[in-house]
Amino acid sequence: MAKKLIEVALPLAAINEASAREKSIRHGHPSTLHLWWARRPLAAARAVLFAQLVDDPSAHPEIYPTEEDQHEERERLFRIIEELVKWENTTNQKLFESANEEIRKSWRLTCAENASHPRASELFNPDILPAFHDPFAGGGAIPLEAQRLGLESYASDLNPVAVLINKAMIEIPPKFANKAPINPTAMEKTGVLEGKYSGAKGLAADVSYYGNRMREEAERRIGQFYPKITITSEMTLERPDLFKYQGESLTVIAYLWTRTVHSPNPAYSKIEVPLISSCALSTKAGKEAWVDPVIREDQSGYDFKVRIGGKPRIEGTVKRSGGGTCIMSGAPMPFEYLRAEGKAGRMGSRLMAIVCEGDRGRVYLSPTTEQEELALKSEPLWKPELALPDEALGFRVQLYGMNTFGDLFTSRQLLALTTFSDLIPEIIAEVERDAIAAGWSNDEEGLALGGIGAKAYAQAVGVYLGFVIDRIADRCSSIVTWDTSRSSTRNTFSRQAIAMTWDFAEVNPFSDSTGSISGAVGGLTEMLERLLPAKKGFSTQSAAQSQQISNLKAVSTDPPYYDNIGYADLADFFYVWLRQSLASIYREIFATLAVPKADELVATPYRHGSKANAEEFFMRGMTDAMAQLSNLSHPAIPVTIYYAFKQSETDEKSGTSSTGWETFLEAVLTAGFKISGTWPMRTELSNRMVGNGSNALASSIVLVCRKREESARIATRGEFISALRIEMPVAFARMQETNIAPVDLAQASIGPGMAIFTSFSKVINADGERVSVKEALSLINQTLDEVIAEQEGDFDGDTRWAISWFEQYGFDAGEFGVAETLSKAKNTSISGVVEGGIATSGQGKVRLLRPSELDEKWDPSSDKRLSAWEALHQLIRVLQAEAEVDAARLVAKLGSTADACLELAYRLYVVSERKGRASDGLLYNSLVQSWKEILTLKGSIDVGNSGAQDSLF
Repeated sequence: MAKKLIEVALPLAAINEASAREKSIRHGHPSTLHLWWARRPLAAARAVLFAQLVDDPSAHPEIYPTEEDQHEERERLFRIIEELVKWENTTNQKLFESANEEIRKSWRLTCAENASHPRASELFNPDILPAFHDPFAGGGAIPLEAQRLGLESYASDLNPVAVLINKAMIEIPPKFANKAPINPTAMEKTGVLEGKYSGAKGLAADVSYYGNRMREEAERRIGQFYPKITITSEMTLERPDLFKYQGESLTVIAYLWTRTVHSPNPAYSKIEVPLISSCALSTKAGKEAWVDPVIREDQSGYDFKVRIGGKPRIEGTVKRSGGGTCIMSGAPMPFEYLRAEGKAGRMGSRLMAIVCEGDRGRVYLSPTTEQEELALKSEPLWKPELALPDEALGFRVQLYGMNTFGDLFTSRQLLALTTFSDLIPEIIAEVERDAIAAGWSNDEEGLALGGIGAKAYAQAVGVYLGFVIDRIADRCSSIVTWDTSRSSTRNTFSRQAIAMTWDFAEVNPFSDSTGSISGAVGGLTEMLERLLPAKKGFSTQSAAQSQQISNLKAVSTDPPYYDNIGYADLADFFYVWLRQSLASIYREIFATLAVPKADELVATPYRHGSKANAEEFFMRGMTDAMAQLSNLSHPAIPVTIYYAFKQSETDEKSGTSSTGWETFLEAVLTAGFKISGTWPMRTELSNRMVGNGSNALASSIVLVCRKREESARIATRGEFISALRIEMPVAFARMQETNIAPVDLAQASIGPGMAIFTSFSKVINADGERVSVKEALSLINQTLDEVIAEQEGDFDGDTRWAISWFEQYGFDAGEFGVAETLSKAKNTSISGVVEGGIATSGQGKVRLLRPSELDEKWDPSSDKRLSAWEALHQLIRVLQAEAEVDAARLVAKLGSTADACLELAYRLYVVSERKGRASDGLLYNSLVQSWKEILTLKGSIDVGNSGAQDSLF
């Protein structure tokens, strides 16, 4: 089968840059539909899918006969990917149509080349693209991008929350695409102007309208529990900063609470003392505010007073280590005591501050008894009684007496959420009436039955309003905390956990700030407006181990990572509210009381009795899931699998290695796959590399897999190593050609190495034992080092000496005698390297010059002792001190010497990484990442014939 682009090369720098940038984008992003843990960036998913479906030029030598032709075509495909991954192009219909045509062009070539295949009529219809399937669909990024690229998209997941997210992303919008809204306001303004509402814009308009109707009705019912606060003259006497608001009624944004326990001191045992993690309310410069717990003169208790300016009198009353301190007596309250109080039902809460919306800023107010009593007397009609897991990854609140999901909310929060939930059936009925009035079919087929009439449309709007409730719940629990640096709330799942909070923020859902229903509706509406539902989509609840949906489809998926995230346990937080609101629409999806967990492919020891049992379960289940993909997926299209990577999973000796990584690879190989590519996808901004040390790693690796041939033979360890030494230099040269960043090189090199390893049915040692995945990874890593080191022989003597010296000392000084001895072995001398301008010598010491120390007036055309080392570091100096255009001028002068600079940069990055020199490694990585732009700029620079030399040697 034709080799795909992703099996040969990728423009990783552009993909990673777009993926990192995407993390800071919220407006219109699918993440605003519903929270999901470890969601793949759209840019990465889109690029991987395109490269997975488009042929590499080398697959068609009849069209691209020379390497130059292939390189040129590859670069053209890269330019398409570079445009596709830009966030600004997410709604560029013409771009996606052209991308789809590239996919079709490759597909037609594949069909023509396989016209004589025994199953050609079934597998290779040139007029119909294969459909797409993701069996671990999760947050839906990958199925959404497949649909955007013009493929019919199928998503499946065991988790019902994920299934519903995917329905809302890929299944519901195409059903009602290009329809005008039916709400009364829109009908009055636009009638039935269909053309104005392309894609899902009509649906978005109705979600916005009926979402605000839900807010209005909820506020009418329970708005009295969230009253505005009038600034009185008495308040301004104590707080002159409030004078400008005197007489005004301010909207509350959030109520800030602290948990309490009874004092352990018998003299104060009737007083509930606060557990405050921080007394700070705002740490913004010039807007500092803090809460002061003031003990009453009669020692009967304490009151909270908000202070403006300066720093808190006390930091807090509870610390991460050691527990709390009684504010009344100073008595220690260790965590054991706090947990015992919680489990006994004696943990309460006190209102300690109120945050209001002011004139271009927040207004912090001291609490009042009336405000506190108002919150405490609210009584919800229902609360989620689903038990929290006895023991689960990321759950700590059970230790403090929170036993059900309902216990994560205050009574007023429960009142708000249940009111919104109760309103959804009423709003659905209203939408159905309006749809019928607008001329929609009055049938009885709902969404679950494939309906597309008034009833189904009303239920569709209801699904999105159910997601609005989930978005509010994420900001409306007692796990939510106040961010003093931003003067806003952190959400419940600011981490992939439900951890204990000592003080928490209760948002006002009727404000217009973070956590409000208006914000939730607005964010969801923006997301819907950006969808391009060109093809049908289907979302189904199914276990990956047994699904049959992948049959003859293109597959890309992001499976659970070993033991990192307990998706099912976490998803119950949202499931309880979705089930309460939407069970009548999707009875099968919500048939269980909780998210199914028995078949969830996560290695959780508490669920399986031991770590060993958990690993065995994961291995067996993941192998079955991978076998389904190996056996079912379309044979002409490789399968791509994301593996969530952790920084600790690499080390100097064995390279990329960890229990989770090896276990996952074993499952993939046992399932019958061979690996033809591994690509690191980094979603962190590049400036984090220094902080992370020299081993800055991908946040995920994409494995490119094909079914292993049944005729694959057994190979010896020696044969494997020989094959590595033959194939790895070719693969490495191709990677350099595409300017892969050195920081990504080790991970990307696993691909061609594992392609060799997995092409055999197995590889055996001299004693007949099978070579493990861990050992294979180590051998690949060693071979890569050899390949890079072999390039050293092509360098000049000064450069070869400098490389060896750099390995030992970096840019630090070393003994002259050692340096002189080394120089003889490299056919140079210390006086020579000093004369060459790359080192300094004196007082018995020798040291390489840093780029910043090099001669700023240096001109390669007049240098009588030009070395690759000097040229590289001069380039780095220019790039750091000036700009890429100046580096381009220097490259133009260097001629082919520039190629040696690029090779040397890779070599020195590897040395820096192995030696743990993060800042040095960053120098070389940055140059390589800028290389493509430098060469582009070089093309517009004319250096004439003023000394540009063709070669170093």
